[in-house]
Amino acid sequence: MTAAPLPRRPLTRILRGAGLACGLLLGFGPATAPAADPARVETPQATVSLIADRIAVDGATTVRVGLQYDLKDDWKVYWRSPGDAGYPATLSWQGSENTDTDKITLDWPVPVRFSVLGIETLGYKHQVVFPLTVPVADPAQPLRLQLNADYLICADICVPGQVTLGLDLPADAPPDRQLLADAAASAHLIDQYAAQVPAAAGQGISLSALSLIAGPDGHQTITATIAAQPALTAPDLFIEGPVNGTTGLISGPPSLLPGQDAGTVRLSAPLTTPLPLEALPPVRVTVADAGRGLDVTLAPTVSTESPATDTATFLAILGIALLGGLILNIMPCVLPVLSLKLLHLVKAAGADQPALRRSFIGTAAGIITTFLAMAAILTGLKLAGTAVGWGIQFQQPVFLGAMIVLLLLFAANLLGAFTVRLPGVIGDLAARPGGGAFANGVFATLLATPCSAPFLGTAVGFALARGPVEITTIFAALGLGMSLPYLTVAAAPRLAGLLPRPGRWMGTAKRLLALPLIGTALWLGSILLPQLLPPSTAGAATQGLWGRFEPDRIDTLVADGQVVVVDVTADWCVTCKVNKLTVLDSDAILPRLSQAGVVAMQADWTRPDPVISAFLARYGRYGIPFNVVYGPGAPQGIPLPEILTPDALISALDKAKG
Repeated sequence: MTAAPLPRRPLTRILRGAGLACGLLLGFGPATAPAADPARVETPQATVSLIADRIAVDGATTVRVGLQYDLKDDWKVYWRSPGDAGYPATLSWQGSENTDTDKITLDWPVPVRFSVLGIETLGYKHQVVFPLTVPVADPAQPLRLQLNADYLICADICVPGQVTLGLDLPADAPPDRQLLADAAASAHLIDQYAAQVPAAAGQGISLSALSLIAGPDGHQTITATIAAQPALTAPDLFIEGPVNGTTGLISGPPSLLPGQDAGTVRLSAPLTTPLPLEALPPVRVTVADAGRGLDVTLAPTVSTESPATDTATFLAILGIALLGGLILNIMPCVLPVLSLKLLHLVKAAGADQPALRRSFIGTAAGIITTFLAMAAILTGLKLAGTAVGWGIQFQQPVFLGAMIVLLLLFAANLLGAFTVRLPGVIGDLAARPGGGAFANGVFATLLATPCSAPFLGTAVGFALARGPVEITTIFAALGLGMSLPYLTVAAAPRLAGLLPRPGRWMGTAKRLLALPLIGTALWLGSILLPQLLPPSTAGAATQGLWGRFEPDRIDTLVADGQVVVVDVTADWCVTCKVNKLTVLDSDAILPRLSQAGVVAMQADWTRPDPVISAFLARYGRYGIPFNVVYGPGAPQGIPLPEILTPDALISALDKAKG
C-alpha cells in the first residue's frame, strides 16, 4: 500500500527543497541510516521502528503492526493533513510477501496543533505509533513486510526523512519468554495509540450539527455543535475538504462558542479554502480532545443564521446602501428610462404644489416598494436554498418578455398610437393621485437592476449573506437612496418650477423620448433570443484572448507562476459593457492581458449557472460585474471594484504577479 501525499502548499514545497538543503548544510543530511535490526532505524532526529503484536502469524488472517516514531528533543512529524506546511509520511510496501499491499490500512491518531508565527501545522512530538492492519494472504505461510517510509521531520529546520524497515513473522514459532514479552509490550503500545484514532462513534463524542455561514467578504465559517460525555476539556476541530483536486485541511484554528448545556460545545472555525455554496461537498470533520476524537464525513448545511455584526458596522452598511441607491440614478441601466422621468417632471411642473408633492412621493413609494418586494423574493429564494443575486431576473425569459412588451406599450403610448387603459385594480391605482407616478417608480427600479453601481455591490453582498431582517433593512435603504431625488423635490416643490411649462412642444418631445424605450426593448430582445435557443456546447467559450471559465484550473495555473484574470459578465449587464468598452478592451489593458503568463477567463452569467453563482458567493458577491485577479503574489485573488479603471486593473496585475 502507498499512502498518497496530500496537497502541498507553496510553503510545503519550499520546506521539502529548502529543508533538505539546510539539513545538509548543518550536517544532518537526509534522515536515513543503516541498522543491524531491519525493523529499527536510528537517525539523528528520531528512532523509527516497525513493531508487531505477535511473534508469528500463527494462522491469523490479519496482523496488527505499528509504525513507531520516537522523536528526539523538539522534532515532530506530520498528520495526514499537515496544515500550512509539512507533508505526511508516504509508505511503500514493495518487496513484501504473503500480503496484499493495496489492502494495508494506516490509522492516524489525533494530532497536536502547532502555531508558529501564524503558521498552523498538525502533527506529533516525542512519540507516536501509527496503527497498521496487514492482511495475510495465506495464514499457513510466513509474512514478510518490507516498508519504505518517506516523511518530513521538523524542529527549527526541516529534514526530509527516508527509512527502510523490514519485519519477518514466521508461520509459527516456539514460545520464547523474551520475544513474547516484547510482542506484548508492542501490542500494548499499538493499542494505546489505536485508542487515540478518531472514530465515528464509541469515544463519547457526537456531532449534533454542522453549519456553514458565508460572510459578505467571501470568507466562510463552519460551526460544529458537539455533544460529549465526559465533557470536552480542550477540544480542537479540523475540517478537511477539496483542495486542488484532492483532499486537505481547509480550516483554521477554531474558537469556542457557548453550548446549549454542560455537555455541549460549539466550535467555530474559519475556512481557509471556501466551499461552493451551490452544491456543498461532504467534508471530513475531526474533533480532538485529550487523546480521543471523532471522525465523520458529511456535507454542512448553509445556515440562515446571520453572522455577528456590530451596530457600527451595520450602520455603516446602511449608509453605503443609501449612497449606492442614490448613485443608481445615474448608472447606464437607468438612462433608457430617462424619457419617462423627464416626461414625468415636465408634467409635474405645471401642477399645483400639493399635486406635485403627491406625484413625487408616489414615484418614491414605487421605488421603495419595489425594493422591498425584491427583498422578500430574494429572502424566500435564499431560505429555499436557491441561488440569489442582484439582477438574476434578467436570466429568466418570461421576465424579459414581459419587460419588452411593457417597453413597447409605453413607447407606443408616447407616439400617440393609443392611450393605455389599465384594467381592474391596477387601473384604479393609476387613477388615484400619484398612481401613475408609483408605476413609473416601479418600472424605473426594475430596469435599473442590471447595473451594479459603486457601493451597491457591497451593500447587496452584505445583505444576502445575512438573514431576512438585514436583507429587508438594507434593501429598504437602497430604495430610499434611489428615491432621494424625488423626496427632495417633494420636500421643496418649488424646485420643479425651474422646468419649462407644459405646451404643444411636448408632442414632439414625447415622440423623441419614445426612442430610448424602443432601443431598450430591442436590447432586451437581443438578450432574450439566445436564451430561447438551445445552449451551445461552445457557449462557455469566448472570443479573442478571453478563454473558457474553468475555476478548477485557477490554482494549478497560479502554482505554475501564471496570472489569471476572471471577468464575470452577462449580456444584460450594462455596467459590464461599459467596463469592457472603457477598460478591458482599451489600448492600455489589452497588451497586458495578451502577455505570456497571463490567462484571461470570462464567465458568462447571462443564463443561470450554479458554478458562476458559487464562484461569486465565495467573495460575498451577488451581482455583476465582478472581476478578480489571481497570481503567485495573490493566490486568494484580488477582487476589483464594480466600476473598473485601468489603474486599478494594472495595479492588481502587478501585485498578483509578485
